Amino acid sequence: MSDKRLAGKRVLVTQADDYMGPDTIALFTEHGAEIIADSSDLTQPGAVEDLIAKTGHIDVLVANLAAPANLGVSAVDISDDIWATMFDMMVHPLHRLCRAALPQMYARKAGKVVVFGSATGVKPMETVSAYSAARAAQVGYVKSAGCEAARHNVQVNLIAQNFVENPAYFPPKFTATEEFQQLLTQVPAGRLATGREDALFALFLASNESDFFVGQAIPFAGGWAQ
Repeated sequence: MSDKRLAGKRVLVTQADDYMGPDTIALFTEHGAEIIADSSDLTQPGAVEDLIAKTGHIDVLVANLAAPANLGVSAVDISDDIWATMFDMMVHPLHRLCRAALPQMYARKAGKVVVFGSATGVKPMETVSAYSAARAAQVGYVKSAGCEAARHNVQVNLIAQNFVENPAYFPPKFTATEEFQQLLTQVPAGRLATGREDALFALFLASNESDFFVGQAIPFAGGWAQ
């Protein structure tokens, strides 16, 4: 029996060059997946629909959607542009991706959607209110859509992550600061997770081993979010 947990599966990974894209692609490839790595701008009208139509058969959709967190900006200082950008980049594409990809999974009675979200969507954190609001919207969407999808034997789940190594949110110039070291004291694990550790969790959610997980937003934050 093959130990490649995604052998024969076609996996679409969005925002493939950013955030959790590279680590996920590397690990999923090791496990036999055929990867469709997309790095197009999914905020453009019709972009998601064109992507799904072009991709064709999708066994696993990895909704890897990231945006600048704008850490340190008070809620009273957040502009309309920043607020809208958070939802344009992380919430609206998630719905469009699911709306376009789920029907084919429903027809086959099989499929997985794995969303790379944020623990800031399940635990309050100051000075990231726009980002947190968008991430919380992802959580609400996954919980609702995940229940619908389960009726068709399709699983939709979200990784509510924080404190994971990646250049988007924890670049070396930040992790070398006293500010970061102080922030890390809030993490019971006392460290950042590696991207591969996070990708291994995504691998589980993308595999047949996770068939009983329905509409979950599961913290992956070293104890920072319970």
